[in-house]
Amino acid sequence: MRRYLRALTLCAVFAVFSGLYVYNKLFDSDMSVGRNGARRIFIPPRVSGARRGAADKTGPQSPLWYNRYIMRQRGQLEAGAGSIQSRPEPLMHLAVVACGERLQETLTMIKSAVLLSIKRLCLHIFAEDQLHASFMEALESWPAFVRSRFSYTVYAISFPSENAAEWKKLFKPCASQRLFLPLILKHVDSIVYVDSDILFLQPVDRLWAFLSQFNSSQLAAMAPEHEEPRIAWYNRFARHPFYGRTGVNSGVMLMNMTRMRSMFFKNDMTSVGLRWEELLMPLLQKYKLNITWGDQDLLNIIFHHNPESLLEFPCQWNYRPDHCIYGSNCASAEEDGIYILHGNRGVYHDHKQPAFRAVYEAIRKNRVIRM
Repeated sequence: MRRYLRALTLCAVFAVFSGLYVYNKLFDSDMSVGRNGARRIFIPPRVSGARRGAADKTGPQSPLWYNRYIMRQRGQLEAGAGSIQSRPEPLMHLAVVACGERLQETLTMIKSAVLLSIKRLCLHIFAEDQLHASFMEALESWPAFVRSRFSYTVYAISFPSENAAEWKKLFKPCASQRLFLPLILKHVDSIVYVDSDILFLQPVDRLWAFLSQFNSSQLAAMAPEHEEPRIAWYNRFARHPFYGRTGVNSGVMLMNMTRMRSMFFKNDMTSVGLRWEELLMPLLQKYKLNITWGDQDLLNIIFHHNPESLLEFPCQWNYRPDHCIYGSNCASAEEDGIYILHGNRGVYHDHKQPAFRAVYEAIRKNRVIRM
């Protein structure tokens, strides 16, 4: 009988200590969540050539206002395995290049992206030096509930030093900057690049979802330059190789930059594959007298030789005046509507395409964010 009493006493002692241990662990977990909270603020590592958005209140006249940048990151609490964990909300990366008189147009594009997106955006704005202060002042003036939906970095325009002048004047000023994003944003895995004359009519999230559709060889996605070969440009006038039947338009481009940095690209200059950074300058030297649309032509040449690396998304994700100027020729837009409006040819600022201009003005004058 005594033997059973001793065993019962021993079990009771173990039960008490086990209960105290579990309670202590739960208390520590609650305290940890309380300390970290659902919102975290951190300063990201500095990227060469980048200027940071303002976070302090010293005002636009202070050098600190120009050079400091704080990325606000909201975490989310998830319950699982008997404990509570704090995890950051995933970011979608969006890049744009702005030179010359593109400030207002670019801010309107950013406004459309921020207002419609579901997840938080990380913006990478490449701009001429004289535009940096204006970008930061405008973005920091937006309401706090809007600013909580994105972070941003403003970068200087940057090309390889030995050929900077040649790259900068290719096609439109600074347009070829997009070719060097994988080499500049080495810490970013994937990104959406858009021209400044883009307007999002659907969440960026839906475009971002194409990344999950990439097969093992695909590393970029673009829409065709045209749907109708009889009125398309590349198959009628191009003096260089191009992708597919009608080429691709690079105004909206989704990139897995990790894959771009690691791939050896087939080409018509050497018998061996070349890395992205090895490919660009020889390609320009070979074709610079034959290209019309600058960096877009170079991308067409690259994917002509590497078609397995490109995913085509429908024209509704890059709807341009060309899709309606000679009659409607974007079937996906007719069926499901326009998801991204691309106002090339300056149609936001003239009266040649009233519908394009009306959409642009409606977003620009939206009262949620005044500009």
